[in-house]
Amino acid sequence: MARAEQAMGTDREARPSPIDVHVGARVRLRRTLLGMSQERLGEALGLTFQQVQKYERGVNRVGASRLFDLSRVLDVPISFFFDDMPDSLTSSFGGQGGRRSATFSDPTEGFGDDTLNRRETLELVRAYYRITDPAIRKRVFDLIKSMGPPEA
Repeated sequence: MARAEQAMGTDREARPSPIDVHVGARVRLRRTLLGMSQERLGEALGLTFQQVQKYERGVNRVGASRLFDLSRVLDVPISFFFDDMPDSLTSSFGGQGGRRSATFSDPTEGFGDDTLNRRETLELVRAYYRITDPAIRKRVFDLIKSMGPPEA
């Protein structure tokens, strides 16, 4: 029986936790939005880019002090890393009976696909915010909105 328990424990340790995967995806999202390489983020944290890769894939769990450092370097509140976490994760992994903590942001209406995490979307957002003149940025925004279907 001890072998069975040991094998189960090893199997569980071999797969990343869905929460670690979510936090890693949020690290990658913010890093990409900032146009920062894994190498540059690693340098800012005193890590190698391989270690950053492991965090982003959820292979390595991000500890509290590292999460604090990430929030400072990426200029986001710590809660950012838990934003948009599916309710199934918060209720399955220690969420208080499915209730979210007051520090979590409210869930937002997402897209059926992964639109917000696609490279094209991230590049478009970065390019948009590189436009320094607010009047031009507003005109670009209005142009893009006019090209899409009318809002209901």
